[in-house]
Amino acid sequence: MFDRQKKGDRAVLVLPHSRGEGDTARRAEEFAELAKSAGAEVLGTISARVEDANPRYYIGSGKADEVAEAARALEADLVLVDHVLTPVQERNLEKHLGVRVVDRAGLILDIFAQRARSHEGKLEVELAQLKHLATRLVRGWTHLDAQRGGAIGNRGPGETQLETDRRLLALRVKMLTKRLEKVQTQRGQQRRSRLRNTVPRVALVGYTNAGKSTLFNALTRGSVYAADQLFATLDPTVRKIEDLACGPAVIADTVGFIRELPHDLVAAFRATLAEARDADLLLHVGDAADEERARLHRVVDSVLDDIDAGEVPQLQVMNKIDLAGTEPRIERDGSGKPVRVWLSAATGAGIDLLRQALGELLGGDRVQSPLHLPLSAGRLHARLKAAGAISAEQVDEHGWQLRIDAPRSVIAPLSGGEGADARLLRELLSVAG
Repeated sequence: MFDRQKKGDRAVLVLPHSRGEGDTARRAEEFAELAKSAGAEVLGTISARVEDANPRYYIGSGKADEVAEAARALEADLVLVDHVLTPVQERNLEKHLGVRVVDRAGLILDIFAQRARSHEGKLEVELAQLKHLATRLVRGWTHLDAQRGGAIGNRGPGETQLETDRRLLALRVKMLTKRLEKVQTQRGQQRRSRLRNTVPRVALVGYTNAGKSTLFNALTRGSVYAADQLFATLDPTVRKIEDLACGPAVIADTVGFIRELPHDLVAAFRATLAEARDADLLLHVGDAADEERARLHRVVDSVLDDIDAGEVPQLQVMNKIDLAGTEPRIERDGSGKPVRVWLSAATGAGIDLLRQALGELLGGDRVQSPLHLPLSAGRLHARLKAAGAISAEQVDEHGWQLRIDAPRSVIAPLSGGEGADARLLRELLSVAG
């Protein structure tokens, strides 16, 4: 085996495609953006038609020779392949080309490793990287080939360096898994606390670079980092939205999706993406100026299905209308329910329409009413408070003056049945309503 170069970011891109594949130009542009996002300098690209994958190199042997020649001529440090390679294919290509080879999964993992900022995000990325690396350990050196075993005279074959690496890697994976489980438990407790407060929960989802973080800042008047690059933000951020007709809500900005997202990464980020799975409403953000937005929409829906969030109600948000030359508007279905909002998060055009649509969708099935409870109804007051149904209260010698604001699904169990508390709550709500 050759000795891998330890650094270098001058890259040649290899773009495999099959006959009849219609989005090759878009795929090439996206992969080049991925490479630049990882910090690579793109020296050139080589297209490779692949109908039947070569088990040795994935691309054909003749194309592998062409890539090797280009890498030498351009003095490249690495070759990036826009496809997931098997460990054998990656190793064979490296040996044939004489430079580092990184497939699509490895490149995305590298970007995530650079961008993760939170403790949980760093743990998730490292765990995904180690699982990816576990099948790709090779003998890249000859020193320390075997650590001699035996108590007398160093007899016995001992443990090879490769076996040592695998053992240490397995220990690190085990340790990271335990640490991540602890962090995920803490995040789950925070999420359950928000659920108990019954504040409506909204999550932003969409293809990477669709403008989710810019929209998040526009809605919350926040300062989440936003840039025109793939995976600009990774770690989920949760903020409160005020000034909605339905009352306050919380919104989470999640990681952007992309086609062929590495399986290990989806599995590792399952806890982070739980913000989408536990939401009452998903804002599915798309680029109104992108002609392939329908295909990208299907990619996002596929990932949502993978994380068990496919059944969560969605409101489509067509962003970047300033680039598409479209006016802000709300599209509704036959029953008048908002289904799509056209806006520009960068200019602010249409943000008020989105707030209006959110108020309609989140407030349509809530109980919002003043309520007077006598002092004798202490148990009912405690149950309402435990359910998070009380948004404001005052107490005097006559009882509690409450403001009820909760989903009907929370109030229904308390007001149903023939118990004294249920009858009292039904009576009080009928008087208040």
